[in-house]
Amino acid sequence: MNSRTKVSKDRKLRELTVERIVALHPNLAWEGWTRPEHIARWWGPRSWTATVHEMDVRPGGLWRYSLISDDGNGEEAFCRAVYHEVNEPSELVYTDSFADKDWNIVENSDMLTTVSFKEVSNGTRLRIVTRFANVQDLDNAEAMGMVEGFTDAFSRLEQYLNTITGGTTMQTIFSKDGTKIAYDKKGNGQAIILVAAAAADHRDAAQLADQLANHFTVYNFDRRGRGQSSDAATYAPEREVEDIQAIIAAAGGKAYLFGSSSGAVLALDAASKLGEQVTKLFLYEPPFIINDSRSPVPADYVSRLNELIETDRRSDAVEYFMTAAVGIPAEFVEYMKADPSWKNMERMAHTLAYDGRIMGDTQSGNPLPTDRWQVNVPTAIMTGENSEPLFHDAAKALADLLPQAEHRLLAGQDHSAVVMAPESLASIIVDFLRIPVAKQEVNLSD
Repeated sequence: MNSRTKVSKDRKLRELTVERIVALHPNLAWEGWTRPEHIARWWGPRSWTATVHEMDVRPGGLWRYSLISDDGNGEEAFCRAVYHEVNEPSELVYTDSFADKDWNIVENSDMLTTVSFKEVSNGTRLRIVTRFANVQDLDNAEAMGMVEGFTDAFSRLEQYLNTITGGTTMQTIFSKDGTKIAYDKKGNGQAIILVAAAAADHRDAAQLADQLANHFTVYNFDRRGRGQSSDAATYAPEREVEDIQAIIAAAGGKAYLFGSSSGAVLALDAASKLGEQVTKLFLYEPPFIINDSRSPVPADYVSRLNELIETDRRSDAVEYFMTAAVGIPAEFVEYMKADPSWKNMERMAHTLAYDGRIMGDTQSGNPLPTDRWQVNVPTAIMTGENSEPLFHDAAKALADLLPQAEHRLLAGQDHSAVVMAPESLASIIVDFLRIPVAKQEVNLSD
């Protein structure tokens, strides 16, 4: 048993308590325990895989999950829990029971579980108190390794969340609908907000943020459903505009926006709807498909993504995004799956349909709509010199639509410049934000 784990047993109350301090903020630990895409990655005994079939974290809500042994013997356990108290981010109380494969509760298997999250100087004190129906059940659970199971789970929770967040705790605000939005703030000067692309969180633009922080106050945030930000039961693109508006309010009421790929389209939508709150706009390669430069995205793209997520086929959803939306040949995708970044994208797979809805019908092969965006602020639309023709065509078409826009080229770069060439990209962003825009084609070298 890990030396950081404390265990106590109260036979009179029929309770087993397992406690551990983890190097996580309480908000982050709470997210790990209450979001199905997270808890499925660490919950259960070692060498067992968890599948979450339902997770409705509210009083009276159900949590149905199954555990299957990784040794290939086919052994599987089904569990059904009912939430009684949900006090974010400090306490969960639920009754956990074993069930058969039809989710009927096994008689006399109920365990009342209380999970508490208390902030301490070096992280969060997690405490699980399990109350059993009788003393014999308590003794049996201890003998069968319940303490060791919780200890292993604590370790996996800590390791998993540190992996997906880079080990950082971010500041948070609440959007209009109550969704928590996490952001990293650094630097001084005029505020600039970085809006991430599909299948990306704040870590993808971390180096770009570091470069820009030498000149601005940079707000690099996790879009809803990603990283340390929470999510809502239903999605609408308007909610993401409200998320950006909340960050602008935290930044003092006005900000520059930078967006890349589909995040550029979200930034464009935000600038259109928020008016004077956005003072300048820099867009890197919005992925519009406006002609026959490549095949359009399938008309049922979003619904297909949702079907894959509903059946927990997260890797298949990422693969579909890569082939249908990004346009990567299927034979190359197999090589991509071996890279650690694939797992990160799987964790955010449920948000791919969000970006599909933001893009709307702008990837159908038809010209851009003339009435979607009302943006009259200085705007730069940049493409990498080595990027596919569709990005150049899209940028030029958008620059023609907006009254204060120009199209720029970044020599020697492609669609990956945010991650692969942050210093070069940052220098152009700084130049644009400090110098008045003239509507013209500009070719910039490294």
